[in-house]
Amino acid sequence: MTISNPSLATRRIVRRTRGSGHGPITRLMSPSDLGQIVKPFVFLDLFDAKGAGLRAMGDMPIHPHSGLATVTVLTEGRLRYDAPEAGSGTIGYGGVEWLRAGGGVWHGKEMSAEDVPRIQGFQLWLALSAELENGVPVSRYIEAKDMVQSGPAHVIVGNHEGVQSPVPAPQGINYLLVTLRAGERWTYLPPASNTVAWLALAKGALDAGAQVDAGEMVIFENGQAAIALQASGKEDAVFVLGSAVPHPYPLHLGYYSVHTSAQALEIGERRIAELGRKLQDAGDRRTASGTIPVFR
Repeated sequence: MTISNPSLATRRIVRRTRGSGHGPITRLMSPSDLGQIVKPFVFLDLFDAKGAGLRAMGDMPIHPHSGLATVTVLTEGRLRYDAPEAGSGTIGYGGVEWLRAGGGVWHGKEMSAEDVPRIQGFQLWLALSAELENGVPVSRYIEAKDMVQSGPAHVIVGNHEGVQSPVPAPQGINYLLVTLRAGERWTYLPPASNTVAWLALAKGALDAGAQVDAGEMVIFENGQAAIALQASGKEDAVFVLGSAVPHPYPLHLGYYSVHTSAQALEIGERRIAELGRKLQDAGDRRTASGTIPVFR
């Protein structure tokens, strides 16, 4: 949507962060900090790797999750997936890996970098409801050609301006991947119930009522007003934007788990420990392309 009414009420930025860096990964949000403010969005990594950084990302260990969903999108580069239930293919800009861990999975090597000079993107965690947090895991790889778009926004999760994402995510959550050309203006009008909103900028610069620079995450004031943006630098602005109905549950945290109660956390962690033992017994599960499928 293009700004047409200069008197349109818009949301102010109330928090911002550049996170903390760990090699090619910058942790912008964790469940113990900003995730408490914008839940169900509880974790966000910006990864940006080239050269040795690409090798470092490839060396990351397999690890478990329960009680949450992970959403991985790319702003540059391509990742290859190869899984028995999904076949093989490529995730690039506009595509997504969706993994609803639910009652427990082990993952971390289900995609590998193609022969590209740089990989950049975001991994997001979503806290799940009590009904889903220990449910059956769901994994989807959806290539860009099978995703949907409204204006400059790729609808990764949810429904924007009547355009529904094919990702089987819970209702009440929108997550968009957006590129604005230099100087381009765009206004996001969230559903009225989506009072939580934030964005994180991978490239370029944005005017969001205040300057937002590449590598920053900003949180908007709660409310129902629009979010007015303009790409204010000399290059395109590439970012993710999330809005949602507030998550009504407290966050009960394990090292790799997020649940709604201590009891649900205990169930989830017991399940991933059991899966870990089965994973060891399963032996080498590496595919011909070098990936290791999600274990559930």
